[in-house]
Amino acid sequence: MAPKANPKKSVAEDPRVTQARQAFETGVRAMQEHKFDKARTSFEKVLESPTEFAASARVYLAACSRQTDRPTGQQFKTPEEHFDYAVSLMNDGDYIGAREHLDKILKQNPKSDFAIYGLAALECLTGKVEDSLKRLEEALRINPAMRFQARNDSDFQNLAEDPRFTELLYPDPDAMGDGTNGNFPS
Repeated sequence: MAPKANPKKSVAEDPRVTQARQAFETGVRAMQEHKFDKARTSFEKVLESPTEFAASARVYLAACSRQTDRPTGQQFKTPEEHFDYAVSLMNDGDYIGAREHLDKILKQNPKSDFAIYGLAALECLTGKVEDSLKRLEEALRINPAMRFQARNDSDFQNLAEDPRFTELLYPDPDAMGDGTNGNFPS
């Protein structure tokens, strides 16, 4: 009887495939935990070995890059750029994130009319009418020209029928009696 030939190792037993699978699984777990830098490192290891996991790793690597390339508070060049980001969060319905960013702007510049205005809009969107009116009045006191923006801002639609809102946006210059033609005194 002839000796039996040793069967070839299956692809699944190849240590390179095992390492690639483990790196891929580690990367997926890291992504689920929002640890995108760690996930990126794992997926890059998968790409180093030509396996069936490489195509999927490229897709996940691109997703990690999009997540880690998002701007953070330290990457904004100007307060206006930071404000635009906060507004984008507000438009996406991330009111908590938007508030955090608007608060950061105000911490750096407490008299930032546009950040106060943004908080007024946010308060209105979240149903806090009294707070919204107070913030809007404060923003208009700093910059009365914002009155024109507020008149057409859909974020204030919850206040459209409120007479206090109308008074803020269309003040009676004669009632002011201070010669400011509707501008709030400093």
